[in-house]
Amino acid sequence: MFTGIVEELGEVLGCEELADSARLTIHGPRVTADTGHGDSIAVNGVCLTVAEIGAAGRFTADVMAETLRRSSLGALRPGSRVNLERAVAVGGRLGGHIVQGHVDGTGQILVRTPTPHWEVVRIALPAALARYVVEKGSITVDGISLTVSAVGADTGADWFEVSLIPTTRAATTLGAAAVGTTVNLEVDVVAKYVERLLGRPAP
Repeated sequence: MFTGIVEELGEVLGCEELADSARLTIHGPRVTADTGHGDSIAVNGVCLTVAEIGAAGRFTADVMAETLRRSSLGALRPGSRVNLERAVAVGGRLGGHIVQGHVDGTGQILVRTPTPHWEVVRIALPAALARYVVEKGSITVDGISLTVSAVGADTGADWFEVSLIPTTRAATTLGAAAVGTTVNLEVDVVAKYVERLLGRPAP
C-alpha cells in the first residue's frame, strides 16, 4: 500500500521490450536506500516489484502486458522522469490517502491554468471512472495523492480538476507535464467497495 506522497523524482535509464512484457531500469537513490529484491515501489502510481537492485541507486522491475495496456508505462523511454514512492511501512504516516498502486485507467491533461500561488489542472477521465470522482474527494494522478477541486463534463466528456501547490509542481512530474500528456489514474478504493456492497444484497 502507498499514500500518494511522492518521495523522489526518478529517471528511466533503460526500457527493454519483451514479447509480452517490458523491463524497466530506473535511477532512484532515495527509494532504493533500504529496498531489496521483492519489495514494492510505485512508479507513476503503478505498484512494481523490484527484480534487481543495481549500483548507484538503480533498480529493475518487470511490467506485464496487462499493466502496459492499462497504464502509461508503455510510453516511458530512457530519460523519462517518474514519480517514485516506497510502500508505506506499518505504523508509518498516511500523509495522502490509501493508494493501492493498481491503476484504474488513464486520463489526459486538458488545461493548465496558473495563478499567483498555485496552478489548476483539468484532466479528462474515462466515463467508467467518473462516478467514483467527487469534489473534495481524493484521486491519485501518476502516483500523486490529490484533492479534487471540481468535476464536470463538456460535450459528454468527463473531467476533474486539481490544484497544484508549488511543492507538488517542483517535486513531481505534474509540474512539467504539458497539455495532452497521458496520466495514470487510480480512484479512491473505498468508493469501489461501497458500490460493490450496495449493489449486492447480503445472503
